[in-house]
Amino acid sequence: MSKEKKKKKGKGLKTALCIILLLAVFVAVINLLPPKKVVKTNPFLKDPDALPMIAAHRGGGMINPENTLMAFRAAVNELGIQICETDLWMTSDGHLVYSHDSTINRMACPEGTPDVVIAEHTLQELQTYNMGYNFADPDTGKYIYRDLSDDEQKAKGLKIPEFHELLEEFYGTRKDLLFIVEIKNGGETGFKAAEIIDKTLTGRFPDYKSNLVVGTFHPEIEANLKEHHPTLMRGASTSGAAKFVVSQRLKLNRLIRSDFTCLQIPMEYNIKGLHIDLTRAEYIRRAHRMNIAVQYWTINDADDMRTLIELGADAIMTDDPVLLKQVLEEYKK
Repeated sequence: MSKEKKKKKGKGLKTALCIILLLAVFVAVINLLPPKKVVKTNPFLKDPDALPMIAAHRGGGMINPENTLMAFRAAVNELGIQICETDLWMTSDGHLVYSHDSTINRMACPEGTPDVVIAEHTLQELQTYNMGYNFADPDTGKYIYRDLSDDEQKAKGLKIPEFHELLEEFYGTRKDLLFIVEIKNGGETGFKAAEIIDKTLTGRFPDYKSNLVVGTFHPEIEANLKEHHPTLMRGASTSGAAKFVVSQRLKLNRLIRSDFTCLQIPMEYNIKGLHIDLTRAEYIRRAHRMNIAVQYWTINDADDMRTLIELGADAIMTDDPVLLKQVLEEYKK
């Protein structure tokens, strides 16, 4: 090789090394600079030395009929959980009700009943059903609420509840109670749901406005929340959560701005054969730097609960709050 070629090669190597060094310095600097906080105070963040909060998923669907006042009453009053997690659908006459599914069949109808779609029925029609009809007692396996009269169903909180009813139930006694709600409808119907949430909180339950976080899988609803309801706290959308995770893995968190209050994620993602472990303390640490709370769903295994407790998660969503409370008691001792 000629001297000239060697000289050019040496310059090329020096240039490459300089670029690599500059990139390393750039990454180091952006990770040292404190990121902008999403909110000044976030009630979904646990204290640094505290155990994770219990989020009763659908009110605790393994121990009581899910998304009923019965379930939420037991979770709050008997177990002392800190967060109620649930889902919202619009009825045909413009009421916002709690249900995970778009139909009530799984919870309230005999096998073979044609689909009772929430969006196609009025609130009055839906409240003729017993939302505990298909709930089997976890100890005996018996359907213990099937033979209740209409009045007994109402008294026990087994009618499909409206959005305001859950807030009203605890407003006088648990001002510290937190809520995670998901708008299930998309499009104009979802926009109406967001409007009801905002107006109900602002007008009737102002102390809960900073205690409730709204999530959605619909990008148009997320955009609507940002534009028309900026004072509502939001959970991460699917794309928002993915961007956060990717940016943290590449250590480029300063380049991708997160604007949600709560990062709600499973313990792992499996995408087209690619396994991504989300139980990393780094994710929680970086989220906390932005005042973002990290909540894991839906955890019903005791060992998984222990993993997340030791990881420092802010909240664990579970269908079995009794089990989670027992596991947390181990750590208190």
